[in-house]
Amino acid sequence: MQTPWVEIVVNLCAAWAAGSLVGLERSHNGRAAGFRTHAIVALAAAASMILTFEPQLVPAAMLGRTRLDPGRIAQGVMTGVGFLGAGVIFKEGVSVQGLTTAAAIWATSAIGLMMGLGLIWPGALVTAAVLVTLILFRWLEGVIPESAYALVVLRFQAGAAPDEAVLRERLKALDVTITGVSYGLQRDGEIFEYRGMLQTRARHGLSNVAAHLRDTQGLAEFQLSRISK
Repeated sequence: MQTPWVEIVVNLCAAWAAGSLVGLERSHNGRAAGFRTHAIVALAAAASMILTFEPQLVPAAMLGRTRLDPGRIAQGVMTGVGFLGAGVIFKEGVSVQGLTTAAAIWATSAIGLMMGLGLIWPGALVTAAVLVTLILFRWLEGVIPESAYALVVLRFQAGAAPDEAVLRERLKALDVTITGVSYGLQRDGEIFEYRGMLQTRARHGLSNVAAHLRDTQGLAEFQLSRISK
């Protein structure tokens, strides 16, 4: 049987283009895994799947010993790309970065597999859906109200430390609540410490807290570490 080279080239080019489009969005937003990474992932996934359905591309000596199973190939690709995606995830302070890029890489490998199977239009639809998710949903995240959380440490001069009720009232005036409050006395009783978790639905709630704390009399130190919940 003659190898359908035109179909193979079309499938590879479609995978290459789809991966490139997703990668362009990631590169535009300054992500390390961007244009080239996504293009290569899609291209490699498509090539892997094409190989399983075009046995004439495999040397006859290998076919005598090896059976190429499309399901196992696809599973191997998705598993391997999962490890690649894990490499772009990193922890910065108490927050985790790179999850969206990791998901985009994983989705790109699935798109490559679809293109390799010749499912051009379904693959194009998934590509469009991924791009809409990355571009449009980024805008929606900035519009939809959401709760922001932060771990807070407040260290007051012991004689100037407000009691907890006063502290809560001050934060409430900034549309911020504090929960899980714990206390500590440091430096031979010179510093009184509050620890807790802040929550706000105000868009600039945490930045307002930081600005307020900078001007608070008797506050020796403070730390605000934004977290996800």
